Amino acid sequence: MSYQLQQVNWLKNRERLKALREKVFVCEYHIPKHIEFDQLDRTSQHIVLLNEQNIIIASARLSEDGLMSRVAVLPEFRTEDIYQNLFSYLVSVAKEQGATEMSFNCILHEKDKFLKAGFFSKGPVFMEAGIARQRLCCPIESFTTSEFSLVH
Repeated sequence: MSYQLQQVNWLKNRERLKALREKVFVCEYHIPKHIEFDQLDRTSQHIVLLNEQNIIIASARLSEDGLMSRVAVLPEFRTEDIYQNLFSYLVSVAKEQGATEMSFNCILHEKDKFLKAGFFSKGPVFMEAGIARQRLCCPIESFTTSEFSLVH
């Protein structure tokens, strides 16, 4: 099966992006809609992974400061290959934006595996949608997508 990665505009693709994120985050992970969709949607770069039928099977957003967030992958496509392709594309977009580091808000119980992969903690632990998280960062010049084989 072949896939296509591309950047998309939030305003033009809002309904398709919302449908995927609602399925993954609101229905599967029980994240309230008012938390799932926020101001960063309008200002971030949105990345989608499309299948051969032009259906969005994965998406992510990237803020100007290199924050990766709202990574949504349909359950049947949660493979190492999908995550590596998605994150590799995110890194290339971040480099084009001039970001010096990549970061994400890690679920606390997954933190150790990312620290071992070269990330470092930045800031205190915080709660988001009832889930304990902490910002993890990695300098973009030392970033490799192999860290994300640990995601699923």
